[in-house]
Amino acid sequence: MDIQKLRAMRNSDFGAIANAFEKVANPQTETKSYVDDRFWRLDGDKAGNGTATLRFLPRVEGDELPWVRLFSHGFQGPTGKWYIENSLTTIGENDPVGELNTQLWNSGSEANKEIARKQKRKLSFIANVLVVSDPKHQENEGKVFLFKFGKKIFDKIMDKARPTFEDEKPVNVFDLWEGANFKLRMRKKDGYANYDESVFTGQCPASEDENKLLAIVNAQYKLSEFTNRKNFKSYEELKKKLNDVLSGDSFVSKSAAEIAEEDRPVASAPKNSFQASTTIKGIC
Repeated sequence: MDIQKLRAMRNSDFGAIANAFEKVANPQTETKSYVDDRFWRLDGDKAGNGTATLRFLPRVEGDELPWVRLFSHGFQGPTGKWYIENSLTTIGENDPVGELNTQLWNSGSEANKEIARKQKRKLSFIANVLVVSDPKHQENEGKVFLFKFGKKIFDKIMDKARPTFEDEKPVNVFDLWEGANFKLRMRKKDGYANYDESVFTGQCPASEDENKLLAIVNAQYKLSEFTNRKNFKSYEELKKKLNDVLSGDSFVSKSAAEIAEEDRPVASAPKNSFQASTTIKGIC
């Protein structure tokens, strides 16, 4: 890709990005569980606090958008086994956990609804980022990684593209020239990572050097692989796994009330640890 084509892409991309925000602003409601060193994650201190500066990067040629949206389920069944799988709803197909949760929710039982809440699907996003600053791991600075994040951070991206107030200018934070760096700030709150204090800084180019911009683009990863059908198990495979996690029996043979009576410990899925990959320094 040459620099002229890269400049031309940015003009058409923002329109597609704006339209996509409409679809994900209010979702109705990971990738695989092995360690993938293409991903970057924020490493906090002993108190669970941490900070870094990232630059969200533009759409890779061939991808539809500069991010992908994923749904997944992660919960522990009464057997003690974990169900951690991508949801087929990500690619518009029926998913056995989603069907079971609908059955539980529609039963009218509050106990069943609580089970459905614990088993509900999780929304996450994946994008390419340039790590501008990473105080805990300076070896990551200037490198391009994949970054997985939740709706809280996505809402901050969307707020820049669709500002609330009329005197605010829309900003495509994925733009290499007129985007903005993202100061990621993590705090431990009520036992969970909280990103409320994360903010975008003023607009500036990712680099003044066009050769460095091209190096950034060439170091990016295609995101379409994460929504490729081959990376999702079949409905039958997921149903078998769900049956095994719940009891080893077919859940369709059980009523929602019977499932609700089972002892279900509340637990959170183990987190992946990521790290990883062309060293380019940002200028703002």
